[in-house]
Amino acid sequence: MKFHFRHLLATALMFTTGVAVAGLPPLVWRGDITTANNFVNDMARAWHQAGHPRITLQPFNTVSGIDAVAHGTADIAGSVRGRAPRRADEANLVFTPVAWDGLVIITNHRNPVDGLTLKQLHDIYYGKITNWSQVGGKNEPIHVYAVASPTDGIEFSLRRLLFGRGNQPVAAPRLYLSVTALQKAVALDPQSLGVTTLSNAHGKSRLKMLSIDGHRPTVNNVADGSYPLYTPLYLVTRPAADASSAAKAKEVAEFLAFAQDPKVTAILHKHGLVPYNDALALAGHDDQRIADIARETGRHVYHHARPTAAPGATYAARAAIAPTSKRTLAAHRQMLAKREADKAAKVRAHAAKAQRSFDASHADASQTQVTWYTVVSGDTLSKIAQKQSVSVEQLRAWNHIKGNLIQVGQKLAIHHD
Repeated sequence: MKFHFRHLLATALMFTTGVAVAGLPPLVWRGDITTANNFVNDMARAWHQAGHPRITLQPFNTVSGIDAVAHGTADIAGSVRGRAPRRADEANLVFTPVAWDGLVIITNHRNPVDGLTLKQLHDIYYGKITNWSQVGGKNEPIHVYAVASPTDGIEFSLRRLLFGRGNQPVAAPRLYLSVTALQKAVALDPQSLGVTTLSNAHGKSRLKMLSIDGHRPTVNNVADGSYPLYTPLYLVTRPAADASSAAKAKEVAEFLAFAQDPKVTAILHKHGLVPYNDALALAGHDDQRIADIARETGRHVYHHARPTAAPGATYAARAAIAPTSKRTLAAHRQMLAKREADKAAKVRAHAAKAQRSFDASHADASQTQVTWYTVVSGDTLSKIAQKQSVSVEQLRAWNHIKGNLIQVGQKLAIHHD
């Protein structure tokens, strides 16, 4: 730990050497080590070479950077996540996306497993899958590693995608202060599993990046959205009105504008990142991506931006105030009606799903031939479907599979016209 803080101090001193231009104090950047290593270090050099004051860099973690900006002890923060809805200090901060990166699931290079499905990944973090043999690996426990703070950037972003909530508790008993420490632990443990970023794991030979639903974590797959676990990298600032001076606010605005400079674009490409404006379609696809992941993992889709009707809560509140009033009775009827409607909707959905499964498995049965495919290590339903030129839904219907879990050695029926 002493070495770590000496390293941080040395980094900060290296970037503050020199005289500030026009008498302005240097900008202070604080944030996660991933963002610092993967583009801010080089961006700060390019900024200074363009005639601006040097920037004081204080790499540590996402939360420390955001909090420092919120409290006025830093001018700019680096973050691998967007605004956390329940953190009041973040409500008025400005999150400016600069690049796209992939959230990658890593294990040790000696682990034979090459990929997971979204459902398997969800169930590992939820504690339902605990042994590598359940996902095609050895009969050994899965050691899940995580960064201690759930509101830290990488962890928050992954949990938001898998569970709909960035602060979702997960079954990860091995906790570290930073993703750098996590990666070092994973590099030593063949049974390990954790999350980092594509740009952070690239080139590290002792780490294996797992494919998700058959899609490898590559820059191209992040750029076109085929790899589903991608996230923006942000620069976080206070509104101009909250800056300590007009001159400081102007300098911060110029630094944000500099992020669009061709020199910075070249820096992003150098570090395996996708410039944000080169893949704007990913932002427009986010709601659909959340819905697709929710469907694959079988979870509820949360809509945090809109209020949710809660007749039960309304009735409970009114009953506590005036249990016999007409408004309380009306709220009670509304709650009962909502429950009956929900039950009816579930029955209809179940019946429709059963009918679709029946139709898929019996359509043109007299004119089809069946062959059998044996599942091998690294197979997923989507990968098998692609090989066999069929859909994942057909594979599920033909083989009575409810989710995405398949086992090595399992025989799958493939119907051919």
